[in-house]
Amino acid sequence: MSVDLFAGIPVRDRAVSMAWYERFFGGPPAFLPNDVEAVWEVAEHRFVYIEVRPSAAGHALNTLFAEDFDGRLAGIAGRGLEPAEVETYDNGVRKAIFRDPDGNEIGLGGAPAAGQHR
Repeated sequence: MSVDLFAGIPVRDRAVSMAWYERFFGGPPAFLPNDVEAVWEVAEHRFVYIEVRPSAAGHALNTLFAEDFDGRLAGIAGRGLEPAEVETYDNGVRKAIFRDPDGNEIGLGGAPAAGQHR
């Protein structure tokens, strides 16, 4: 069975949010299905999309788990975005939390750093 995932993020302004998410993801959306959405493919059959829904903006919670946590974090920083918080759990798993212009949370998770326990 094949499954595609679309994780939605409600925003107030598509243009403002598109600019922010282009910096976060490192490029433009994969496609624009209509006038209120923009969609990024983050892995095969796995998508994150923004949708203009002002009354719900600021309430999304999504986390992407990346194999190259440090490299991705450095790439995002190189595009001018810094995490609002960085956590390391007791098992060594790391998470950087970013907040878009509406306050939506998008996290980047990663395996323990070399030498840390799991």
